[in-house]
Amino acid sequence: MPETMLAIVKPEAAPGADVRQMPVPQIGPDDVLVKVKVASVCGTDLHIYNWDQWAQNRIKPPLIPGHEFCGNVVAVGKNVTAVKEGDFVSAEMHVACGKCYQCRTGEAHICQHVKIIGVDANGAFAEFVKIPESNIWKIDPGIPADYASVLDPLGNAVHTVLAGEIAAKTVAIIGCGPIGLFCIAVARACGASEVYALEINDHRRKLATKMKADHVLNPAKDNVYEQVMDATGGTGVDVILEMSGHPDAIRLGFKILRLGGRASLLGIPSKPMELNLANDIIFKGALVQGINGRLMYKTWFQMNALLKAGKLDLDPVITDRMPMADFSKGMDRLRTGESSKILLYPNGTISK
Repeated sequence: MPETMLAIVKPEAAPGADVRQMPVPQIGPDDVLVKVKVASVCGTDLHIYNWDQWAQNRIKPPLIPGHEFCGNVVAVGKNVTAVKEGDFVSAEMHVACGKCYQCRTGEAHICQHVKIIGVDANGAFAEFVKIPESNIWKIDPGIPADYASVLDPLGNAVHTVLAGEIAAKTVAIIGCGPIGLFCIAVARACGASEVYALEINDHRRKLATKMKADHVLNPAKDNVYEQVMDATGGTGVDVILEMSGHPDAIRLGFKILRLGGRASLLGIPSKPMELNLANDIIFKGALVQGINGRLMYKTWFQMNALLKAGKLDLDPVITDRMPMADFSKGMDRLRTGESSKILLYPNGTISK
């Protein structure tokens, strides 16, 4: 085992990040050390890199970011029994306390004291990452490594889509970033009758088409309300899955939602917003759900089943692959709006 490793480090409270040699994490008796095979870049990582207001309020440098990855176990603590050296794994990076009300009543995904690896502790943008055994997830060997590296955001999509009935339902997915695009695949795999994808970015609309959404609309140019109402006989869609967090998009979603429909909201507005509660929710009899993270660990079993059965084609969402040392180039790519999921390879060998 080497003493040092290549890592992406947020060294100080300022924009940017460095590629450095860092000590390999030391594991405790209940920890697992994983050699990272592939790591995936999230929008949160761009926030950390840019050092925006959210990052300034949350992140405490120095930090190794990264919370989407897969790899192989190279060492285990003396109390570890669930995995062994050589196992192919990923991890749920939300570490719940196990003691609060939510944790003790089956809602650990909204733990009061959650800590996120890659946000509150050193993460996976490195050759090695330390994970508590409780959070390790063994991966079926039939699942490709590139797919295994995006289980975290895919889990967000699976949780959102399957938070209510989806089979034979009309679904509008609002915002086609990576999670919204994954939602298209999951909704189709789980029997949605028609999928509407709403997105203003040209590149993302093209990806939504590749993901086989039935209707791809641009809210900045198309009369989405009119087209949805015409297509649904004036009823509206059964389900909206809101991924953008944009106030106008959220309001449009409630406008096209049918009476008695389901609104599952994952997108996060940057500030408080106004919504017509009377017309959009109360009189409409809408079921509104806030979606946070992945259900521990129901969502992971659902993801595994869908991937093992070959039900999800995620290839169009993965637009870039590069050595981890080129992390800054990945950040530049994300800023262009012409990239979706970027995969990083610690050893510099890009595979597919």
